[in-house]
Amino acid sequence: MHISKKLAEAQAAGSPAFSFEFFPPKTSQGVQNLYDRMDRMHDLGPSFVDVTWGAGGSQSQLTCEMVHFAQTVVGLETCMHLTCTDMAKEKVDGALSEAYKAGCTNILALRGDPPRDTEKWEAIEGGFRYALDLVKYIRAQYGDHFDIGVAGYPEGCDDQKDQDILMEHLKQKVDAGGTFIVTQMFYDVDNFCAWVDRCRAEGITVPIVPGIMPIQTHAAFLRRANGMGCKIPQKWVDALEPIKNDDAAVREVGKGLVAEMCRRIIDHGVLALHFYTMNLAQSTKMVLEELELVSQGGTPTKKALPWRQSLGLSRREEDVRPVFWKNRHKSYVARTQDWDEFPNGRWGDSRSPAFGELDAYGIGLKGTNEQNIKTWGKPETLRDISDIFVRFIQNDLKTLPWSEAPVTDEAQAIRNELIDLNRRGLLTITSQPSVNGAKSSDPVHGWGPPGGYVYQKAYLELLISPALITELIDRIDRTETMTFHAVDKAGDARTNSHSDGPNAVTWGVFPGKEIVQPTIVETVSFLAWKDEAFRLGTDWAKCHPAGSPSRQLIDHIMNNWYLINIVDNDFHSSGGIFNLFKGLEVQDLDGPLASSKPTVNGHSPKPLAELNGNHKMTDGKVFDEVLN
Repeated sequence: MHISKKLAEAQAAGSPAFSFEFFPPKTSQGVQNLYDRMDRMHDLGPSFVDVTWGAGGSQSQLTCEMVHFAQTVVGLETCMHLTCTDMAKEKVDGALSEAYKAGCTNILALRGDPPRDTEKWEAIEGGFRYALDLVKYIRAQYGDHFDIGVAGYPEGCDDQKDQDILMEHLKQKVDAGGTFIVTQMFYDVDNFCAWVDRCRAEGITVPIVPGIMPIQTHAAFLRRANGMGCKIPQKWVDALEPIKNDDAAVREVGKGLVAEMCRRIIDHGVLALHFYTMNLAQSTKMVLEELELVSQGGTPTKKALPWRQSLGLSRREEDVRPVFWKNRHKSYVARTQDWDEFPNGRWGDSRSPAFGELDAYGIGLKGTNEQNIKTWGKPETLRDISDIFVRFIQNDLKTLPWSEAPVTDEAQAIRNELIDLNRRGLLTITSQPSVNGAKSSDPVHGWGPPGGYVYQKAYLELLISPALITELIDRIDRTETMTFHAVDKAGDARTNSHSDGPNAVTWGVFPGKEIVQPTIVETVSFLAWKDEAFRLGTDWAKCHPAGSPSRQLIDHIMNNWYLINIVDNDFHSSGGIFNLFKGLEVQDLDGPLASSKPTVNGHSPKPLAELNGNHKMTDGKVFDEVLN
């Protein structure tokens, strides 16, 4: 979506929009850290983010990779910086092509700073001299595909302080096709507001986005302000100078100063704020919380769908996904990135999707062995394993091998039940409570357009002992509303579903629209997820030395236990799915693995062979096609 349209919508609604800037880090670890931070900052709800461009395209490939990651994987509307510095036409063409293929529809066209080893800016042969030339070229080559942002300088720039000349240049860039303006950083609000008024008087009507630099430390504040030639109000000097050696105090006071500046900007009718984050989150988040633009929990945004959308070139209309990747959206995007089409309105033929191989980037377990051991410890008994799952549900741990993010507020409705299951050795991976007609504006369960109602079936996915699986399946078969799919690592798969097709577990009803069914359970997808789920557990085991108790324990679970998903198709029912597990537990969780025996109400469960004859199996062709 074009940034100018987003800004116009915010202006019309009287609701301030905000955005973030990131730059390419210098190290591979820095890149991964930034990707994780971008993923977290998505939940703050920015209207867009932008990614800077190194002089002469010195980090051009990384900039393009970051744009692709933000746009396609994280699902952030992304604006790519593009400069004239040392950029031949061929380089510009390559960068625009990469942005186009990533689904990016916004470019910030800049002249750029001269390279560090050059004192004066000069155009290269066959290149572009001014941002104006770049704006004209992009518009000529791509028409209206790209929204084109241009830079504004309320306090002048390095090689031009004459505001009359700068205003003339700005008007030329807008007339040539610039559709929004992003300003340099500043702290003098009076000067900025006067500059905005002059822009409007000169006939510049496109949205203006002020550049805001949060305050991290006193030294960094002075360095950046002086480097950009920003005027620092005396009030700010008086407030920050006495506490300059106390970084925490500087951030706290700075939060108030920057927030007050933002309020004055908003009061002047400019309903947009662009934060130069310096690839950090805390100071920006503090200002947004002070402005009450995000909650203390940092989740302000209404969701179009119950899962995070990708904004890749061909994925914008995608509106159906399997529930299995609920907590691993990045790996789902990676495994489906080569699809020619993405489900819209319906899942389609269950045999048509081809999920990518598990060696794709972002699919395996993240983090080093040392980091993962620090996070999850060195479990030696099933009790240790169950405690890890319990701590995750209690939000003492922020991740599991199968979940990239902390437990959501949605899980609070079934939190006690999940804790109880895990304490009995039943290891839950994904879940959702039933919802019967919550408003689409509901802060926990809501999604989609206003005025609608959303529904969902209770869903539970867990790892379960092979000796307990038979009893559980027997109980499911005795119900009228439960369906399941179960599989072990070797591919022993079983189900009572009478159809290979999708079973919607989330849907919504909205004014003037057909019913939307964005989350489904489906056989082929589950078997693709099975490979990933057991791979993640195996990766976790490999964090520990070969032959160690932790390695043997986790390997045993991965090699012998079943992964099962259960759907209660009666969405009016609030607790029926948990009734299946009454009296079901693994005894002796503290003993050696080999001695751990499951029980049902104190008795050993039926062996698998006794159940097979009564199990309501569907046609096994689907399983055979996928597993063979």
